[in-house]
Amino acid sequence: MLRAVRSGSAHVSDLSEQFGVSEMTVRRDLRALAREGKLERVRGGAVNASTEPPFEETVVERFEAKDRIGAAAARLVQDGQTVMIDIGTTTLQAAHHLHGRDITVITSSLAVYDELVPDRAIELILPGGVVRRNYRSLVGVIAEDSLRQLKADILLLGTSAVDPELGVWDSTMVEVPIKRAMIEAADRVVLLADVEKFSAAGLVRVCDAGALDRIVCDGALPAPCLPALEATGIEVTVA
Repeated sequence: MLRAVRSGSAHVSDLSEQFGVSEMTVRRDLRALAREGKLERVRGGAVNASTEPPFEETVVERFEAKDRIGAAAARLVQDGQTVMIDIGTTTLQAAHHLHGRDITVITSSLAVYDELVPDRAIELILPGGVVRRNYRSLVGVIAEDSLRQLKADILLLGTSAVDPELGVWDSTMVEVPIKRAMIEAADRVVLLADVEKFSAAGLVRVCDAGALDRIVCDGALPAPCLPALEATGIEVTVA
């Protein structure tokens, strides 16, 4: 059954049909695989943990660019504001540059929580939910419902990929509802994306360009993105 979760995720009903067994049997087998650490159970299905590199590996990739982007994004935050911070290694660097600020931070990232919890100047709010250990995030219906009860002045949004129309994509299905709930809750949405993300591919669309107010990048956006940038009027900060 683990091999069937090839794309990174699978729904219980799809696995039941594929293997010709009951959904109860599928759930039992998924629980067993989860106990062995071979996948992560999520609402309605499972995520193959082996398809996503551990957070500790991705956090060091292109670190200098991510740090510059994070610092530039942090400068967009004003004292007294409520800031939502998405999961991701670039958004984590933004959190690092927010130390000492008189702000409230709402985050589904346990890495951001670990970064900011020693800072008593910052009020921290966690939405709760199921812990994705591989990427140190909170997901699921509890997290989604909590975020619907909250509002923020600004969202620092992470991404797996950005297409030429400036659509935002993610590689992990279970994170998408969390990102969408954050977008709905924020007055301004700032996308943090290094230039590599504009040539990457994602699995699920998070939002289109109309949801974005600003993009913070470590270089000029690629030429194929320029028509969409002109049409939408999204502001760009080059770190």
